[in-house]
Amino acid sequence: MRPILAALTLTTFLTPAMADEIWVTNEKDDTVSVIDVATQEVIQTYPTGERPRGLTFAQDHSVLYICASDSDTVQVMDPDTGEILHELPSGEDPEQFVLHPDNRHLYIANEDDAITTVVDTETRSVVAQIDVGIEPEGMAISPDGKVQITTSETTNMAHWIDTETNQIFANTLVDARPRDAEFAKDGAELWVSAEIGGTVSVFNTADQSEITKIAFEITGVHPDKIQPVGMRMTPDQKTMFIALGPANHIAVVDAETYAVRDYILVGRRVWHMDFSPDNSLLFTTNGVSGDVTVIDVASEKALKTIKVGRFPWGAAARPASN
Repeated sequence: MRPILAALTLTTFLTPAMADEIWVTNEKDDTVSVIDVATQEVIQTYPTGERPRGLTFAQDHSVLYICASDSDTVQVMDPDTGEILHELPSGEDPEQFVLHPDNRHLYIANEDDAITTVVDTETRSVVAQIDVGIEPEGMAISPDGKVQITTSETTNMAHWIDTETNQIFANTLVDARPRDAEFAKDGAELWVSAEIGGTVSVFNTADQSEITKIAFEITGVHPDKIQPVGMRMTPDQKTMFIALGPANHIAVVDAETYAVRDYILVGRRVWHMDFSPDNSLLFTTNGVSGDVTVIDVASEKALKTIKVGRFPWGAAARPASN
């Protein structure tokens, strides 16, 4: 028994521990890149459907959902193996989605059809299709799961959807081409970025009234290049990081005063971002330069650039414990 026990112990010792990871979709390569947070290197690349953009993990991180936009499907991947397990009905051109807190229902933006599609991930069936504005993209859901937001790029609106009835109960105007939406402060606020408008609007979710509108100004950067897209709020709800597209900067906004505190230079055409599982680092996807910038959250400084695939778009974290 001793040799067998020794062999098992050695095998266990030699098996590498799973690391915290950041997963990134690469639009032009039809792949996802997996970054080891500790080494800040790409450790794996898996093929996907055509033009992957939005991605999100199930709450237990057992599966990864991927918007394969040009394949008109949402793919479900096993993150341990990279295998595509199955596909979900998504409607045409799924670009972004958001997973309900029930860990079962996906709300998917169908850009070509002006529809939000609700899919039950367990039965793999469409629950509802909700007519929204033209070119829907930004997706968010309140922490309590009662309100889902879809933004429409051409209609310049945020649509407020009751998740029990799957009906729109309010529409709010924002500046041109809204691209992302994020609930903040335990759902008390909604932030919406307007790419062409160059602003971020902040709404009171209780009555959908506008609290403020945030503008940006970077020395040496033409205003037309300042195009807010992806956003991420720190867990303490005190700081919002906002990607400014071809301005090649991340804006650091004080979420209590709504003042822009700083700008962080990153790669070219920054799209989206996500925090490391311990929230100490922020990883931004830089489309044109084909890389990811690593930002130290505490110091708000860029640390490193990691080369990934062509035109990285979305980012999602996976902790080592899963």
